[in-house]
Amino acid sequence: HKDKKTRHFSKYLLILLILGFQVRLVGSRNRFEGRVEVLYNGAWGTVCDDEVNINLAHVVCRELGFSSGLTWAHSAKFGEGRGQIWLDNVWCSGSESSLSECRSNGWGVSDCTHAEDLGVICNPDQPNHHQVRVSNTSGSLRLDEVRLRPVLTATQSAAMVTEGVLEVRHAGKWRQVCSLGWDLSSSRVACGMLGFPSAEQHDTRVYRKLWDSKMEDPATRSAARKKAFWVERVQCSGSEVSLAQCRAQLSVPRHDVPCSGGMHAVVRCVPGAQFSRSSASRRPQAAVRLKAGARLGEGRVEVLREGKWGTVCDHLWDLTAASVVCRELGFGSAREAPRGALMGQGTGPIHMNVVQCSGRESSITQCRFQEVPRYSCKHSQDASVRCNVPNTGLSAKVRLAGGRQAAEGRVEVLMEVNGQQRWGSVCSENWGINEAMVVCRQLGFGFASRAHQETWYWPSSSGSEDVLLSGTHCIGTENSIQQCSRNGQVYCPRGGGARAAGVTCADAAPDLVIDAQLVQESAYLEDRPLRLLTCAHEENCLSSSAARMTWPYGHRRLLRFSSRIMNLGRADFRPRASRESWTWHQCHRHYHSIEVFTHYDLLTLNGTKVAEGHKASFCLEDTYCPEGLTKRYACYNMGDQGITVGCWDTYRHDIDCQWVDITDVRPGDYIFQVEVNPSLDMAESDFQNNVMRCRCRYDGARVYLYGCHNGDAYSAEAEDLFEHQRQISNNFL
Repeated sequence: HKDKKTRHFSKYLLILLILGFQVRLVGSRNRFEGRVEVLYNGAWGTVCDDEVNINLAHVVCRELGFSSGLTWAHSAKFGEGRGQIWLDNVWCSGSESSLSECRSNGWGVSDCTHAEDLGVICNPDQPNHHQVRVSNTSGSLRLDEVRLRPVLTATQSAAMVTEGVLEVRHAGKWRQVCSLGWDLSSSRVACGMLGFPSAEQHDTRVYRKLWDSKMEDPATRSAARKKAFWVERVQCSGSEVSLAQCRAQLSVPRHDVPCSGGMHAVVRCVPGAQFSRSSASRRPQAAVRLKAGARLGEGRVEVLREGKWGTVCDHLWDLTAASVVCRELGFGSAREAPRGALMGQGTGPIHMNVVQCSGRESSITQCRFQEVPRYSCKHSQDASVRCNVPNTGLSAKVRLAGGRQAAEGRVEVLMEVNGQQRWGSVCSENWGINEAMVVCRQLGFGFASRAHQETWYWPSSSGSEDVLLSGTHCIGTENSIQQCSRNGQVYCPRGGGARAAGVTCADAAPDLVIDAQLVQESAYLEDRPLRLLTCAHEENCLSSSAARMTWPYGHRRLLRFSSRIMNLGRADFRPRASRESWTWHQCHRHYHSIEVFTHYDLLTLNGTKVAEGHKASFCLEDTYCPEGLTKRYACYNMGDQGITVGCWDTYRHDIDCQWVDITDVRPGDYIFQVEVNPSLDMAESDFQNNVMRCRCRYDGARVYLYGCHNGDAYSAEAEDLFEHQRQISNNFL
């Protein structure tokens, strides 16, 4: 029985070793005291102060390299933490070598709040050790920050450093890493921290020659001896997300040369396809994508299965699985693995749950996972990632001037003019939200909330008044404004100065999505008399042929449907126009805040428009909010207009202009399309899901909508397959 318990305990410690358990003290200026935080399952969390005694303080302090604990502090003396409360009712005998060996309720089982976060104060007198050996079950040696110092001429000129001598930050100083024991697996981990998906072998002979020549110089050898400590014997499996999870030790240089018998470790990283200049390195489309992320390398995780995109449920979602996603997309390892739809909720299926990866997989589809039974997981539990991205230097080529805060101002770019680098402004001709999005992302400021074509209220920097960039047109996925298409020669009829381009950036943005199922289920035909269409005619909601009819006699054939627009983003959707410029509509008896908010179109199968309908103006309000959310916007009594995060704005089939006039359309097969925010007048975190399409069959008396889906719900190959099947079906009929 005792052997069985021993085996069980050993297995428990092995699991903790794999998960990378660590402990740290935060929230104090002194290193020997602070709030206790533990790293478990890739996420930092706190410890509750219930049932704590001095033995726990002793265990924590010894684990951190101190001789003992002096006391412990309750009620969040060192500030309240964030995230999980990992441990509660912790009991230590005092003989444990790690807090993970103490008894508790279990990981994440707690009834505490962060107002009960535990702190400890350790004896500041540390024992003197010539060598401090630290494994990945201890938090004394934190190798969370790394850099490459290029020493070869070829790499020094590059904006993005991919090869060089590795240095790690420890105790506020940059330390070199000894090459003894360093291998390609350790390089892979270091490259992941630097934003690169993989590593490759470098030319060791060149670096060895440089090292030997330096060590022959007494002055250089003396300087190396003054570095005091080196990081040695780093051992990684290659699956770690950080060097902090690898075994390592600090040691005093022995003899006259540090890292005796070795040299400084050198790393060569391989950049992802989007950062590589070589077209040969382009990868085929991955089976995973990131959506609605504010910055490069972050977003909601969506996986492609059987031609359809779907999300991942966050049960047991951790840094290891997130890192597989990041590397698959050409980034480094994951910095964070957010849960709870932190990047907004997705739509459609949830493809994966309880994803478990070893860290060595080339794709998340190779990891073990469970299928998602219906209703067992919701989109409020969608998993996200924040990846390490390389320092490309692109953020130094654009800046914002004159704004009241850092995330707003007139856009100024660094361009080469006559062989010299100069700062200048950007022409605002055709300057829109896509261009503004690229600038905000390039600067690391998140989304663009506004694209300004007049910036007279933001003065430019001295010497940057001249327009150096014009005709700018961005898709929205570029890494820098300089990568967008532009005029070969500067041409700006609007001029610069007060009419130069500007942006306002924000951390969060709304995301409007059309409920495709409701459109499909609610569609029908109505022959509506002209006498009932006066308001609709006033708002230009009928086809042009209606004007040639003898009013009020006759009727129009209308394809009617309901639409529900959901805000699944992280910020409320607000109209761009101020309240003073809203338009009063006598027919509807309320103010409209947006012109042409949604297009309704009937297209031929090759995309030619045969009928269209649009509400000439819209009033935005919270028609329905789920339980727990409060309606904030209403149309009547000149109420504030918008759509709250998580709420819907519903347009019923029986209101004016909620149709397409198909009076002049012949029977046949068509594509029915609804597009929200078609002119991109308002900012969103994702514009690709603004279009909804249905297959439409009209036989002259009835209409059938089927296969309704959002524009980016399927892969391009699946869309092509649907079209091929349609052609076969038509030929058969």
